[in-house]
Amino acid sequence: MIGIIGFGRFGKLMAGYLAKDFKVYIYNRSDKADQISGIGAVPADLAEAAGQRVVILSVPISSMQDFLKEIAPLLQPDAVVVDVCSVKVYPVQWMTALLPESVSILPTHPMFGPDSAAASLLDRKIVLCRGRIAEARYEKIKHYLASRGLIVIETTPEEHDRQIALSLCLTHFIGRSLDAFGAEELIIDTEGYKRLLHILGVVTHDTWQLFVDMNRYNPYAERNRQSFITAMKDLEARLKEEGV
Repeated sequence: MIGIIGFGRFGKLMAGYLAKDFKVYIYNRSDKADQISGIGAVPADLAEAAGQRVVILSVPISSMQDFLKEIAPLLQPDAVVVDVCSVKVYPVQWMTALLPESVSILPTHPMFGPDSAAASLLDRKIVLCRGRIAEARYEKIKHYLASRGLIVIETTPEEHDRQIALSLCLTHFIGRSLDAFGAEELIIDTEGYKRLLHILGVVTHDTWQLFVDMNRYNPYAERNRQSFITAMKDLEARLKEEGV
C-alpha cells in the first residue's frame, strides 16, 4: 500500500495512476477529500499516509525538510520514502540526515506532468537516483515503472541536477521571459515562433513557487542562467558593432 503526502497538480496525476494498481492513502493539508475519493484513493491523516510501506512526498521542496521531520517518527521501519522533486542533490542530503536509518530512500524525478501525461505514461521519462535501498527492492520498483510504459533513467543526484539546470531551469527561465515580454500568437508567424509560444504555455501552467524553488535549490541553476544572460548580451554587443 502507498501513502502520498501532498495533493497538488502532480500529486493528483500520480495518485490517479497508482490507484489503479494499489490502495493509495493521501494526506493534504487543505481538505480535498472529495477530489481524492473521486480518483479512487483514500483521504487520510498524516499518520495514516506516512504509515504505509511506500511513502511518496509530493510537496514543494521549500517545505520538504519540515515534512521529513514530521513523518520521521511515523514511518514503518521497513518503509521506502520516495521524493518527486525536480532537483535531487539537496533532497538526498535531507532524507539521509532526517529519516531513520532503517528506512529506505529512493530519490526520483518524473519528467512529466499533468499536461504531458494526462492521457498516458507511455514513453514518458522518470529519473531514479538509487539511494539507501536494497537492490531487490529497487529492482522491483524499477520493473513496475517500466511495466507502465515509463522510460527509466538511472543517474546520480549531481548529474541529474547538472542536466536539469539546462533542460528544465533554463527552459522555464526562457518561457517566463517570453511571458514577461508579452509574446503572443501572431497571424504572420513561423514554426520557430510557435515552438517558443509552446514553451511559454507549458511553463506558465506551473506555479511561481515551483519556478523559484527549481532555481533556488538546484546548485547549478544560477551558473547556467547567468551564462545564458551573458551570451545574450554578447550577441547584442555584436549587433551593435555591426551598426544594428
